[in-house]
Amino acid sequence: MSEVVKKLSVKEKIGYALGDTAANLAWRSLTTFLMVFYTDVFGITAAAAGLLLLITRLSDGITDVVMGMVADRTKSKYGKFRPWILWTLVPFGVLLALTFSTPDFGPTGKIVYAYFTYILLTLVYTANNVPYSALMGVMTPDHKERTALSSYRFVGAYLGGLITQGFLLYLVVIFGTEMLDYLLSLDFSSFFEMFRNTDFDTVEFDRKRGYQITMYLFAGLLMIFLFLTFRWTRERVRPMQSNSVSTIKEDFKDLVNNKAWVLLLCAGFLFVVFNSIKQGVTVYYFNHYVGQSTLAATYMIVLLVVSMIAALTTTPMANFLGKKTLFLSVLVFATVTNAVIYFLGPDDVTWIFIFGLLSEYGAGILPVLYFAMLADSADYSEWKNGRRATGLVYSAGTFAMKFGGGVAGAVIGFVLSVYGYDGQDPSTIEGAREGIRFLMSWIPGIFTTIAFVAMVFYPLSQEKLTVLQKELNQRREEES
Repeated sequence: MSEVVKKLSVKEKIGYALGDTAANLAWRSLTTFLMVFYTDVFGITAAAAGLLLLITRLSDGITDVVMGMVADRTKSKYGKFRPWILWTLVPFGVLLALTFSTPDFGPTGKIVYAYFTYILLTLVYTANNVPYSALMGVMTPDHKERTALSSYRFVGAYLGGLITQGFLLYLVVIFGTEMLDYLLSLDFSSFFEMFRNTDFDTVEFDRKRGYQITMYLFAGLLMIFLFLTFRWTRERVRPMQSNSVSTIKEDFKDLVNNKAWVLLLCAGFLFVVFNSIKQGVTVYYFNHYVGQSTLAATYMIVLLVVSMIAALTTTPMANFLGKKTLFLSVLVFATVTNAVIYFLGPDDVTWIFIFGLLSEYGAGILPVLYFAMLADSADYSEWKNGRRATGLVYSAGTFAMKFGGGVAGAVIGFVLSVYGYDGQDPSTIEGAREGIRFLMSWIPGIFTTIAFVAMVFYPLSQEKLTVLQKELNQRREEES
């Protein structure tokens, strides 16, 4: 029996949010730093790294759908989705650390190792994140409460991004220099003195050791946060008993005939490509165009704070405008403000921050709306067909995130290769700067423009959602 209306406690919302804090310790590390790690630290060419990301993410389309069906059919005392968070947290952390490790292999061995660790990591990410995302759809049946829960989720997500993008570069330097030795010997006075006197843009450090130890730290935090998500959340919404059993064929038929879901899948993939290109090229942009590498960390911190504000302000705006109208509006806003960055020079740091901030405010709203709207599309399918496959519906979310990130990585690798970039050869940087500028500005906007066209046809208005939810609640009350 479902609890028809259930207001969630702040503790439960925070618990759910911590799951995306954990996911983003991994996700932001992959989208923002893995390409740089592969090309500049591990020694893989940009073209090979970009192809690796694309091939791996293409396979995720299958694994996400399979995981959605597996999660929908999972039966345990903890529910369908929560147990997967518990079962995957240890391998998730271990594989994150291994992916950023640098064994002493030759060129072929490095590529094989990168494929092996990255594919395993994406598989475990799928097994963790598809059920985690679907969990939001069964914690409460109230579509406005789910929007609020999605806001909490993405505050947690941006917190994970803040930790990763704001501190990773500094931690890599700290753990790659004598500062680590001072920390291990508890000589904090020497540590802080060296920290204050270090020029993080020019200091020599062991990048391999720095990345590896930083990822050990992130892996530990990831596992702790996922455990708290498991402990502090509950599943409440269950399929109506009279229609709770469905075949895989029926689930797929419902899915492909769900216009709202199909359009969300397309739009989600496209705006993730937009976000991932921006994130993935940031370090290159500040390293090689602006000429201040650690300023990238400050930039990412500022943008993530803005993203957290965007997540917190999404619910009242969505309640006022409706999710579809708000989604379309921020697509236009984020695209236009991001395109302006192309016209800024390396000395226009203040304006780079201003337009990056404006673009990120719009981009920060999109995923909050997206995952709340996926739950709406699951409601729509249940209302229309009498069957609910929440995990399968939410597989669109993780598919869009991972496949979009893979395409973004391939786009970055392709453009850098076209402009002759070689991370091991400084003489190639000058010729690649124009490509880096395009990646930071115009190229991401191509994808959000297409997303706008798709979402014009999204069928679930605010009024239709209200009617739909009322009818579903009546059906559940009749069964109880």
